[in-house]
Amino acid sequence: MNEDWSKFQKLKEAEEYFDFFQIPYDQKVINVNRLHILKKFSQYIQEIEHNYTDLSPKDKLTKYCEALQKAYQVFLESTPYEQKLFKVFNQKPKNVITLTEITSD
Repeated sequence: MNEDWSKFQKLKEAEEYFDFFQIPYDQKVINVNRLHILKKFSQYIQEIEHNYTDLSPKDKLTKYCEALQKAYQVFLESTPYEQKLFKVFNQKPKNVITLTEITSD
């Protein structure tokens, strides 16, 4: 199992993670949402690391597999804009006034 853990730690590309965990995926979904899926996966990994401090490497990999499936599923049902994982989606455009900001005197 340590060999699997070592292999996991060397993965970089989204497809490598899906192949490692033997999770089927649609390449079109990966192409469009690659960074978002990996960001969400990273957030789930952080939660696992925080909440399950005493897991063996084998059990961690099982949890990570579930986390990747969950991250992928999020972007089958939602959009990057709706998830707002990156700062750019949370910034208010400059020089724009929304209708809710307009008041009548």
